[in-house]
This record gives sequence, structure tokens and C-alpha cells, in this order.
Amino acid sequence: MNAPTPPSTPPTPSSPKEDLLEYLQAARDALVWKLDGLSEYDARRPLTPTGTNLLGLVKHLAGVELGYFGDSFGRPYFRENPPAWWYTQGSEDPHADMWATPDESREEIVGLYRAAWAHADGTFAAYGLDAIGQVPWWPEHRRATTLHHLVVRVLTDTHRHAGHADIVRELIDGSVGWAEGKSDLPVTEAAAWQAHRERVERAAKAAEAR
Repeated sequence: MNAPTPPSTPPTPSSPKEDLLEYLQAARDALVWKLDGLSEYDARRPLTPTGTNLLGLVKHLAGVELGYFGDSFGRPYFRENPPAWWYTQGSEDPHADMWATPDESREEIVGLYRAAWAHADGTFAAYGLDAIGQVPWWPEHRRATTLHHLVVRVLTDTHRHAGHADIVRELIDGSVGWAEGKSDLPVTEAAAWQAHRERVERAAKAAEAR
């Protein structure tokens, strides 16, 4: 068997920053996509005892990005009249950034999240990963940190919440996948999924009985 011919031009290696931002954007896109096709009620309704809801996750992450990639590098997005849920306002509701009020439209919240991406892009373009920022709401003794640290922090937080969104959306209407037309799950009919679930349930009960 002949060995494969190597490409005439080797692929251009990506930089650490490019790798981090690629995976951050994938999580952002997945989270926003989870809202597609839902009613206002389903986009907002809580599906866990602690109130986890899809639009609230988007609102929360918009604030996360604007804070860590904006304020922390001297580039505040809200220069005046920030919303009542913004951290500088000292909201009486500790969960204010995790749910949408009736007066906050889906378009407004998703638009703010996309604006946060664009604002972050300005920071990424201006600074290297070793640049030092100051996180205003952290204790003073550890307030100074690198852009690298904050990108990793926001990347992992976004993927964590994208996982929450996977489960919440599946509970709403059974939809699964991480992007339109893309899923890591095997193609299985509903009856086969039910049989699989019942098998897992039986195994759990058997383990408990041992």
C-alpha cells in the first residue's frame, strides 16, 4: 500500500488565543441557538428548583462577558445608565441577571449578548493573553489577573451553561444537539430512546438493591 502523499503546504498552526476564542464562540452560538423556535413562555420558564431558564442563561453570560472583557480592561460597555441588574447597581435581587422580566424582550437580551461579543472582540484585538486586567468586583488582593485567565474562565463558564441549556431545552420539547443539524447523539427513534431510558432506570434500581 502506498503511503499517502503529504500536502504540499502544511496547515498553518493556530495560536493559543485563536484556539480559545474558537471554542468560546462555539459555546456562544450553541447557547443562542437553544432559543430558536420557542415561545416566550418556554424561553423564560424555570425548569429546575433553582430557576434555571434559557433566556436567563443568555442574560447572565452577556453580563459576564461585558464585565470580564470590558470593565476589567478599562473598556466599560455601560458608561452611563446601566440596567438595574448590572453588578454596579447593587441590585436587591441576587438572581437579577439570571432571569428576564416581562419588560425585557428576547431580542433585547440576545442583542445585548451579541453586542458583548463585539465589545469583547475589541479587547481581544487590543491585548495579548498576558495583558493584566483589574476585575472590579474581586477582592483587592487578587483583583489583578491576565486576559488569558479571564478567557479561560469565561470559556468554561459558557460551556457549563451551554450544557445547562442542552438539558433545559430537551425538557421543554425533546430537542437535542449543539448546533442546527449537528448532534453527537446517535440517530435513534423515539421508541429506542425510551427503551434505552428504561434500561438505564432498571440498572439504577438494581444497583440500589444490591
